[in-house]
Amino acid sequence: MEIDPRAPRFAALITTVVLAVVLVTGSVWLLAAQAVVFAVGAVFGLRYAPYGVLYRRLIRPRLGPPAELEPEASARFAQAVGLAFAVAGVGGYAAGLAWLGMAATAFALAAAFLNAAFALCLGCEMYVLIRRIRLARRALVPANADKEA
Repeated sequence: MEIDPRAPRFAALITTVVLAVVLVTGSVWLLAAQAVVFAVGAVFGLRYAPYGVLYRRLIRPRLGPPAELEPEASARFAQAVGLAFAVAGVGGYAAGLAWLGMAATAFALAAAFLNAAFALCLGCEMYVLIRRIRLARRALVPANADKEA
């Protein structure tokens, strides 16, 4: 599936605000809610993610169609990375390890801010790098290597 590339940036803007509030307040519940948002985007796709729904209903009609679309896979992977950091943060806050909650939240905040402000999606870049490494490994391993072992 392909997506409007402006939608993940809009979602990153909201995520940036949410995560900044989490860092200021230390709210484990707000971070847990953000984790749910990440989970929906990662598991069901950006079409069903709450911020994606907001974008499609409120913002995109005012902007018109995008100049081009992009594959959804890398943005979904980025949501999964955000989910991992949010879960680590929730675990940290819930276990009384505020430093872990703050660190995990800060890493997620930095990534969201880079996407919102500069269209630099770290999770998307990770996805592309991982795919390239996998393809390079497949190219280096002969097709019959498994049968010989």
